[in-house]
Amino acid sequence: MLSDAYAEEVCAAGRDAGLDRVGIASAEPFTDTQRILEERRAEGLAGSMQFTYRNPARSTDPARTLPAVASLVVGARRYDRAMPGSPPAGRPMARVARYATDDHYADLRHGLDAIAARLVRDGWSARVVSDDNALVDRPAAHRAGLGWYGKNANVLVPGIGSWVVLGSVLTDAPLPRAEQIVPDGCGSCRRCLDACPTDAIVAPGVVDARRCLAWLVQAEGIFPVEHRAALGDRIYGCDDCQEVCPPSRRGVDQPTVDNSPSTRTGPGSWVDVLDLLAADDEALLARFGRWYIPRREPRYLRRNALVVLGNTASLADPRVAAALGPAMADPDPIIRAHAVWAARRLGLDPLPTAVLVDDDPLVRAEVERPVAPVTSRASARGGA
Repeated sequence: MLSDAYAEEVCAAGRDAGLDRVGIASAEPFTDTQRILEERRAEGLAGSMQFTYRNPARSTDPARTLPAVASLVVGARRYDRAMPGSPPAGRPMARVARYATDDHYADLRHGLDAIAARLVRDGWSARVVSDDNALVDRPAAHRAGLGWYGKNANVLVPGIGSWVVLGSVLTDAPLPRAEQIVPDGCGSCRRCLDACPTDAIVAPGVVDARRCLAWLVQAEGIFPVEHRAALGDRIYGCDDCQEVCPPSRRGVDQPTVDNSPSTRTGPGSWVDVLDLLAADDEALLARFGRWYIPRREPRYLRRNALVVLGNTASLADPRVAAALGPAMADPDPIIRAHAVWAARRLGLDPLPTAVLVDDDPLVRAEVERPVAPVTSRASARGGA
């Protein structure tokens, strides 16, 4: 076992490169996590989500990635530099969850790379893993003593809350670890459960992906009809369970030392819906390509944008009708179907003749099913 002093030098390398918290954990398999993943997948709670559900035996065993692994050096990088402001006025705008406003994982990897570089320089093997299927990041952070599991299933870091991205460095260096688990800080609070717009947090720490807006905007196919109004003005991600969380609210806008060179090339907190619908595939992937887009098909960005348009826009704005027309005539039936839903929700009557005679089953379903009209702009925050 290496010395405590050396372990602190390794952790300091990550903090000096911009990580807010660094801890060390054993590299034993996360057997309890594997069991939970398999049980929830069997119950259908994973929905179509893959990620660490795809192969729980692999994602819970660090040795599958680095056979000689002896330790995990786990880092957390906060991304809550400020609460997002109000959207620009005059056009339909869509909200971006704060973790997706910029390439925050680049900043995380910068810090993890610094740790790996220090280990490699000293003769050890090191492998950086973050935001992929190789390792369950929250159990690793919990084992490393970075935080506790919140009832919204996020790891809550003392002084920061859940506004963090997480990753690890797998290494064969036998580093000492304190193994000090942070005690639960949620107590009887259940604000995250009560605030979820689709009741996706079905029990403390248990999320049903089939209802979670943060996953549904990334899932393939038709956006579930029963959750479209709840999507409100969200184009990507959902922060509701974090925004109401007392530890996360206390962590917002606390001063931090930022030593890493962020790319700052993300879309920001708001996206112009009409601009998105007017853009071609190349432009959409250039701007939003860091997001998870199913099969890299921009149709899903347009799908989400059309749901937002139906929740937030008004036909009194001629630009809205001008955007809906081409969408209802799009060659892609998924685009046509969501455009029809948005048009009907906004009260467009009559629908174009081409829509009424469209024989695609997705479009026919949208023409025939009842649609509740938008009643107020409050729906943009997630109300029906």
